[in-house]
Amino acid sequence: MCDLHHSDHEHAAPQSDLNRRQVLQLLGAAGITSAGLTAMADPAMAAAADETAETGYAAPKGLAKDTPAKRTALSWVDAHGSEVTALNDEIWEHAELSLREWNSSIAEAEFLRRNGFQIEWGTAGFPTAFVATFRSGNGPTLGFSGEYDALPGLSQRKGVGQHDPLVYNHDPFAPSYGPGHGCGHAALGSAAAAAAVATAEGMRRNGVGGTIKFFGSTAEEQLIGKAYAVREGVYQGLDAFLDWHPGTTNSTGWGTSSALTAVTFTFLGVSGHGGIPLGNRSALDAAIMLATMTEFLREEHLAPSGRLHYVINQGGDAPNVTPEIAQISYYVREGSPERVKVLFDKVLSCAQAAAQASQTEVQHKITAACWNKLPSKSASELLYENMVQIGPPKFTEDDQRLARQIQASLGLEQSGVATGIGALEPPNPAFLGGGSTDVADISWQVPTVSLGTAVGPQGCKTHNWAFAATTAANMGHVALLSASKYLAAMAIDLLTQPERLQALKDEFAERTKDVQWRTMLPADFEPPMYEPPDWFLKRTGQSWPPRNITWPPPRVVSRQKFASLGPELKPQT
Repeated sequence: MCDLHHSDHEHAAPQSDLNRRQVLQLLGAAGITSAGLTAMADPAMAAAADETAETGYAAPKGLAKDTPAKRTALSWVDAHGSEVTALNDEIWEHAELSLREWNSSIAEAEFLRRNGFQIEWGTAGFPTAFVATFRSGNGPTLGFSGEYDALPGLSQRKGVGQHDPLVYNHDPFAPSYGPGHGCGHAALGSAAAAAAVATAEGMRRNGVGGTIKFFGSTAEEQLIGKAYAVREGVYQGLDAFLDWHPGTTNSTGWGTSSALTAVTFTFLGVSGHGGIPLGNRSALDAAIMLATMTEFLREEHLAPSGRLHYVINQGGDAPNVTPEIAQISYYVREGSPERVKVLFDKVLSCAQAAAQASQTEVQHKITAACWNKLPSKSASELLYENMVQIGPPKFTEDDQRLARQIQASLGLEQSGVATGIGALEPPNPAFLGGGSTDVADISWQVPTVSLGTAVGPQGCKTHNWAFAATTAANMGHVALLSASKYLAAMAIDLLTQPERLQALKDEFAERTKDVQWRTMLPADFEPPMYEPPDWFLKRTGQSWPPRNITWPPPRVVSRQKFASLGPELKPQT
């Protein structure tokens, strides 16, 4: 989802066609400027910005090397492609939501275990998170990012070009769709695991020293798992971190992403009969007031780099029962942690005002928070050359036909699926906002690079049924196997060319010299979790609960009283 030339984790806005001067003239008054003008006020934005000249940039050549270890790694992907796509399809079938990826995490971990990795479960206390490790002598330590959670309501039959949910819930009052991989995380985790194994195979057969760590992380869709794990020190000791995400192009880049705070507001009132509402206190009224007030922030308090969106999680069960409890969740996004805080405080003020106006009580709980992503130009240049040398995914005419069917169904230009490698170009000099990723917090600890491949048709967006349709179809298979090769090739170069790895580290040191990373999570933050089934705990050798949470969580119960209407009036005669 993002500001790179591909869809980075939690997704984003496309690159603007405005040139450098036009962008700065347009957005300068909004406080969104180039790195040089931003540095004093906002070091985090400055560190993630780029000052490359608007014209004349050409990606360097001669960085990626053809070595026996790389050839071994790429051959492994070719020889085991069916195993990798089978893993993808298995995870796609499970379609498990964040924090509940019981079967998906085991499938991923077992794939790595069978291929020589040691598995350690329960990363940072999350039951479905794990670290898989392969060691071969002395050398750098590289990390791979694995995710496997699905999204609610995005169920879709694979390979079908129009919306046709695989799971449909026939509730007479509230029909809904089941969960689905509308962000392609089934492909993400499978391709990353394959890349880790292929890299290990290249090391083992060619005497290359180093350590590979695969981080199976939970709840990326809720932006919970990695940011908290970073705070707990899980990613310490890495020399570089390799990431990818399904998208609609085959590309990489060195743009940034939005910082974010996720918060849920709970309003507590008093229930009562809807036909005699006097004295009831409607929590739903409060949630609607909050939504309305935050809409009024958009013109004068929300810069072009900001995003503010919400969903009412709980608003009542029947019209004739005044809702006693209502919950509304927000994602507050901006270009840096400091800018998020300013916008978050405005939303918090609106929530307090809504509670006062509705005579309800309000509580709020931060459920996730992550930084803007720190890019790595030197890593992107090395990755880009590997992508060019390996070549783009080879899609079939059937893949193109499916892509055009989906595009027609969604009212998009029927241009099919992208077939080339997108040009490596500097990011916009001004940040225009977009998606977020909990990989961002990792990027402030270790040089991090990302890429995308065309799992979905051009013009489509992730978090849509279209990606659920293609992720387990041949189109998704071809794209994820290409991603595996790109990641493995990059990893081999970092292991066999010390000067390339040093270039990443030097750039990282320069970008972070004026910034001190601190978690955006509250000091007393306890990550949300679900209790695992017994079979999962036994299979993974874990116990419940982990030490870092209170279990069971405190109950949320309204203690509000009916509202007073004042002294009773005498009847009129």
